[in-house]
Amino acid sequence: MLIIPAIDLKDGACVRLRQGLMDDSTVYGDNPVEMARRWVEAGTRRLHLVDLNGAFDGKPINGDAVTSIAKAYPDLPIQIGGGIRNLETIEHYINAGVNYLIIGTRAVKDPGFVSEACKAFPGHIIVGLDAKDGLVATDGWAQVSDIKATELAKRFEQDGVESIVYTDISRDGMMQGVNVEQTVAMARASSIPVIASGGITNMSDVEALALVEGEGILGAITGRAIYEGTLDVSEAQRYCDARSIG
Repeated sequence: MLIIPAIDLKDGACVRLRQGLMDDSTVYGDNPVEMARRWVEAGTRRLHLVDLNGAFDGKPINGDAVTSIAKAYPDLPIQIGGGIRNLETIEHYINAGVNYLIIGTRAVKDPGFVSEACKAFPGHIIVGLDAKDGLVATDGWAQVSDIKATELAKRFEQDGVESIVYTDISRDGMMQGVNVEQTVAMARASSIPVIASGGITNMSDVEALALVEGEGILGAITGRAIYEGTLDVSEAQRYCDARSIG
């Protein structure tokens, strides 16, 4: 299981939000490349970037910062979400060195676009499903739909999606622990590997997810916990590696 540090970009700075609220953010640094270096040196094997402005505006806003990180660490797999609504944006990011593109809002509003993107860029497409009480949220979490996240996951099973990033909005940035039950439900809903996101606070959360890794949990994204020191990236990844070896 991969421990995947998150770098959320807002106005060019590295921040974390509480429950996706843009006016409730904490700034952790103004140099995204230096922040990426911190996690690379800690031994991470994948990085999760989010263009927060892009998620709300519907187009890339912090693309320069993303490109700079990709150029600085060409061998590091990078996944990016936020404002990815067309094939041109996907192509731009892939050419810049980004490995995986997370389609969120458009995946919900236009599921056919995911199939189209997977055909155009096989192996590069991740679907981001953000849910509150099991229902999908869109547009930077500003809108909650009446669509069950698990039902939507099944829709993408035949498209060739690389993985699903599943975020429990109620837990995100709140340091209240990961929702293991909902994450497992998502993993069981389809054959697509799931990356857990939201609420991962300490080693107890990592251990809880590692116990159900066999259900189809590919990794765990963590943000506020690693910035505030309640979770050590190196320790968490070593623990997961030791379990897989054992």
